[in-house]
Amino acid sequence: MNIHYLTLFPEMYEGVLGTSILGRAKEKGIVSYHAVNFRDYSGNKHNKVDDYPYGGGAGMVLKPEPVFNAMEAMDLKSPRVILMCPQGRPFDQKMAEELSEEEDIVFICGHYEGYDERIRTLVTDEVSIGDYVLTGGELASLTMTDAIVRLIPGVLSREESHQEDSFSTGLLEHPHYTRPREYRGMEVPEVLLNGNHRLIEEWRREESLKRTKERRPDLLSDQ
Repeated sequence: MNIHYLTLFPEMYEGVLGTSILGRAKEKGIVSYHAVNFRDYSGNKHNKVDDYPYGGGAGMVLKPEPVFNAMEAMDLKSPRVILMCPQGRPFDQKMAEELSEEEDIVFICGHYEGYDERIRTLVTDEVSIGDYVLTGGELASLTMTDAIVRLIPGVLSREESHQEDSFSTGLLEHPHYTRPREYRGMEVPEVLLNGNHRLIEEWRREESLKRTKERRPDLLSDQ
């Protein structure tokens, strides 16, 4: 997979994409990351990428030329082009699984009041990571990248690691325990210690249902 970021701040990606699972995925050659500064494609001597909105109003609007020029320079065959936008489809695990099968993903990350509407003609998906506003799309694109890349075969050491995650099963994940068996008066449930895998799976399923009912009952409509 190749992931491209059209951004005014490519330096924001260096540390995150070189660390932990995202960094190991790159080292293994499973994923490549490309942060493109679309200011380099502004097409004017002052490298201006924004302007005042027609009709007046507060803030600045991202001009279409830099984004169009950058996309044409990348010359990708059929990329999934994602516009980070608070008006977009809410990002979820189902979408992460869908995107993990793509060959090329492009994130368009704005940093002003809004996008010139014509930029949307380049886009396959408008996506939001929540009902709040960020300074720019960079952090949102990194959040999506982390959720997507860990689902690609070969990235995690155990395939089951993501198959049992919260939301992958439609439920929140069950509680986990490790050593010591007792800590400050709190003990590991006996069922996890008896080696009976059938009972353990039943307990985990029941705990997942209980936790989902308590914390996210909206997820139970499909159960």
